[in-house]
Amino acid sequence: MLRTYKYRFYPNITQEENIRRNIDACRFVYNWALGTKKTTYDMKGVSLSWYDLNNMLKKLKIEHPWLKMAYSQSLQQSVKRLHLAFQHFFRRTKQGKGKPGYPKFRSKRHHRQSFDIPQFFKIDFNSRQVYLPKIGLVKVIFHRRFKGTAKMCTVVSTNTGKFFICIVVDDGKSPPMKKRVTMRNSIGIDVGLETYTTLSTGKKSMNPRYLQRSLKQLQCLHRRLSRKKKGSKNQKKARIQLGKCYERIRNQRTDFQHKLSTELIRENQGFIIESLNVSGMRQNRRLSKTISDAAWSSFLNMLRYKAELVGVTIIEVGMFEPTSKLCNVCGFKNDELTLNDRQWTCPTCHTIHDRDINAAINIKMIGLRIHHTSGEPGEEPVELPTLVGAEKQETPTIREG
Repeated sequence: MLRTYKYRFYPNITQEENIRRNIDACRFVYNWALGTKKTTYDMKGVSLSWYDLNNMLKKLKIEHPWLKMAYSQSLQQSVKRLHLAFQHFFRRTKQGKGKPGYPKFRSKRHHRQSFDIPQFFKIDFNSRQVYLPKIGLVKVIFHRRFKGTAKMCTVVSTNTGKFFICIVVDDGKSPPMKKRVTMRNSIGIDVGLETYTTLSTGKKSMNPRYLQRSLKQLQCLHRRLSRKKKGSKNQKKARIQLGKCYERIRNQRTDFQHKLSTELIRENQGFIIESLNVSGMRQNRRLSKTISDAAWSSFLNMLRYKAELVGVTIIEVGMFEPTSKLCNVCGFKNDELTLNDRQWTCPTCHTIHDRDINAAINIKMIGLRIHHTSGEPGEEPVELPTLVGAEKQETPTIREG
């Protein structure tokens, strides 16, 4: 399996200049490749391949001699990144999964700048150093060691002046066998805004809302930055202070999600989650900031890759299932339920439901039914209550023309 290890390193002044030179060159080549590919397709109807762009890269170095100071394989890797971005775009468009992301031009103002080194880097744990081509030996803080073969590394620079190296390692192990999912060893997870996660067992974890806690400080730092003279050193200092505030919020959120996802993985052998259209949900202007602060997508991605490492099964339920409106006892569908209703009583069986717990239970039951009907063997049959007066929603068909 491939795993990525992230370490912080401390370059000297000369090495920092070489790193930023490589970053600028790789960003320039990526934007040049994207513009060339787009212009050629618009004018001639020809889509340039990765091989074509690499051949054109030789002429680009002649036109811009400063590109020769950067590592050549990192420049080629930037073209490969663009190729993979287009592959991802066409794959998502063909499958119809959400809003496809057309590759965009990279900005030098982005909080994270990076370039790849596919080979010829050397790692020495004893001396705590890593050799990088065109940069030299840099001091790295190895807070943990890895076993396996290093395949590639990525040098990352943040807008707060920190440098990290991400090493992709092949540990030579095969993914473990998926564990059998039953009614006893699995849970349903419902994510929300008031409570971050609600389990089908009734356990809840509150939403920390890190962005809301630091909102006043962010507003103050944004005002300070807007008052600085453009291009001055004070503006650069104010921009770094603002970046540090955003970085702290990002680190707090990531730490919370890692701890929560690890706790869930250790305690359960199967998860049933609901696939969410987060980009569509952010169109709500009243909840967009809170939904962005929750970062459900990154949390669910953590659950997925950690489950794959230990062999835990994850089942996804469609976003059109009315999990909050269904009574998990008799199957009655409450069409009058609104977002303000946190509790409701079923008029058929008179059961008082907590909205989030009821949704988590329905997610679990629907997911287990999908799992068992798809041919996966299980220990217990799962039956869902009959829906009373409810029709299943289907994805609307999109017709061309």
